[in-house]
Amino acid sequence: KVGEKYYLFYTGHNDGRDIHETIMVAEGTSPTSFEKKEGWEIAPPAELGQKNDFRDPQAYYDETTDTITLTITAAQNDIGRVVKYTLNGDLSDPQYGGVIFTNPEEIVGDVWNLECSDTFRIGDKWYLTFSAQDGVLWYTSADTRYGVYEAEPKPLDGHLFYAAKSVTDGEDTYMVGWARRSESPSSTQDVRAWAGNLVAQKVVETEDGIVLAPLDAYLAADIQRTLLSESEVSPAAGEYVDSFTCQERYIVTGSFTFEGTGDFGFAFDYNGRKDRYKLVSFSPEQQAMTLSFNLGTTPITSVPVSLEAGRSYPFTYVQEGSVGILYLDGQAALTVRVYGVSGRAVKLYSEDGNVTFSDLKQFTYSY
Repeated sequence: KVGEKYYLFYTGHNDGRDIHETIMVAEGTSPTSFEKKEGWEIAPPAELGQKNDFRDPQAYYDETTDTITLTITAAQNDIGRVVKYTLNGDLSDPQYGGVIFTNPEEIVGDVWNLECSDTFRIGDKWYLTFSAQDGVLWYTSADTRYGVYEAEPKPLDGHLFYAAKSVTDGEDTYMVGWARRSESPSSTQDVRAWAGNLVAQKVVETEDGIVLAPLDAYLAADIQRTLLSESEVSPAAGEYVDSFTCQERYIVTGSFTFEGTGDFGFAFDYNGRKDRYKLVSFSPEQQAMTLSFNLGTTPITSVPVSLEAGRSYPFTYVQEGSVGILYLDGQAALTVRVYGVSGRAVKLYSEDGNVTFSDLKQFTYSY
């Protein structure tokens, strides 16, 4: 919003033009009704050396200087970049401000498009987030909003939570993004389709950067919660212990300690066949949280964590419908998609029998 006007910046894509992608804008007097501003666009600067990848504008308005800054996803030499433009509040005089982030391929991978980039501040640091081609949400940090961002990128979730943008309520910051879906709910091979369900996760600052955490509302005392079960479970090697029932909406909290390197975690009964269980697991050997189908033989997604034998780790699992998020508190979040499990048993399992789940509580809740 600039004065009494609203601007909606968007990607114009046309394979029939010499320049395939440009940044365009629509104007309105409310945030729900816009008309395209004919004849206005920003084309890729010559410095990028390409005309195909120039998209996903994010706009920031500075009232004190009456200027709009745009961050834009682009590519240069087939490497993903985030660039900056500055223009006046009346949309005049767009000026290219250079690259503020370059994808380090040795960390993120061969990514030429850092989709849906965004910047926000928590404490004394500025953070830039983006989604890689496989959907993984990454972040990096700098001392100023427009960088240059040179801190080593780290993942915030697996590839099932993508295209997330930041929002704030004035006190806390949240990432709101898509929980990816399957083309067919009956698929036991992948979760790769676009769109899905919108999910909000809280951003929490740590000594090492930021992590995603459950919304405070999930565990707040003023929502209607019903305690369904309390227990301690120590599965034997290869044992799958019925521990909860998969509700339409529920939360499981608890902690675990382990020895050894075998996987352990949640097993979701999909169709009554053990070889089709969907596993949401902690893996000491991989140092990761993982989602896999078909009793672990079909990996779907994962996120790195630090797991040390003999320590106690608190965790939270939230599920609504077929979308779940496993939080290793203070470390990581893993968004999962588990179709066909509602009303069935949720089991706790261990590969080698050296894990104890304690202080387990399952709640159902309503708003």
